[in-house]
Amino acid sequence: MSLTAGIVGLPNVGKSTLFNAITKKHILAANYPFATIEPNVGVVMVPDYRLDFLNELYKPKSLVPTTFEFTDIAGLVKGASNGEGLGNKFLSHIRKVDAICEVVRCFDDDNIIHVENNIDPIRDIDIIGIELILADLDIVDTRLGKIEKKAKMSKDKEALKEVTLLHKLKECLENNKAVRSLELDEDELMIMKPYNLLTAKPIIYVANLSEDELTNTDNKYLKQVEEYAFNEGSKVISVCAKIEEELCELDEEDKKELLSDLGVDSSGLDKLIRATYSLLGLKTFFTSGTDEVRAWTFKDGMKAPDCAGIIHTDFKRGFIRAEVMSYKDLEEYKDEKIVKEKGKVRLEGKEYLMQDGDICYFRFNV
Repeated sequence: MSLTAGIVGLPNVGKSTLFNAITKKHILAANYPFATIEPNVGVVMVPDYRLDFLNELYKPKSLVPTTFEFTDIAGLVKGASNGEGLGNKFLSHIRKVDAICEVVRCFDDDNIIHVENNIDPIRDIDIIGIELILADLDIVDTRLGKIEKKAKMSKDKEALKEVTLLHKLKECLENNKAVRSLELDEDELMIMKPYNLLTAKPIIYVANLSEDELTNTDNKYLKQVEEYAFNEGSKVISVCAKIEEELCELDEEDKKELLSDLGVDSSGLDKLIRATYSLLGLKTFFTSGTDEVRAWTFKDGMKAPDCAGIIHTDFKRGFIRAEVMSYKDLEEYKDEKIVKEKGKVRLEGKEYLMQDGDICYFRFNV
């Protein structure tokens, strides 16, 4: 799957430091605005404890986790929709991603400049939110100007339906609300898809905390972000970008020791990757054997032939059926033969909706 999440935020909120950690790359993370001018793309492995079990059970020659893309986008500033800072260039980069991870600074540090001169996470969220709203409003107004008069004159049903939707979107945006806050039906979503509206994209807020505040649930800035996210139905993931950057340089044993010393069970980055994966409706199925154990990403709602096609187009073209067992059953019985003896292996046809954790063998003929 080629879906990607964009990491956005105001300058100097820890965005590029987080990206350094998330991809184990070392792009420029300087203490001044616009250190990142072109978007940087990095591929990360999706943490999945199930692979450890499958690896131990099959002892394959090759173990391949599923992956996910993050794009680091240079810091937005107030007025970006009117060309301020690096302006519309940044907005166009955000338009290319499928989900938004917005990094919000939730710590005080006089040594790190804030573009607005003080720490106020809700103001920072609003600055970016308004810029995205203004960019979307421009698209909606432009489209309305092109088709509204023609639709009313021709009385074309599809065109009139689009005009109605555009007015609904316009009203939402003019009230400073994100399009994702609207309840739209399938037809409306299909009509809206080509607009590629920024505020229609799902979002996660990444609260960047200091090392001292990482386990402090009373952090006043964090509480503000959590309340804001709750009110709009979004998630918050707490991280300390600086610690995450240190963690990515350690081996697994030292990493576990540092996490234990910090009093946390897993890294913020692992939580962020999993949360973003889920936000986009992505799930995982497995193919397993002594040659290879591999995790594959699929979109929730995909049928067996489409998932087979992720492996190879011939698998979809010549799909006959899928031999499927669930990871939970294999974990319980710890032996593929016993799973079969217990009647837990199923033969599924073309209409089968794949489930997260399915372990599959696809039968096909071309």
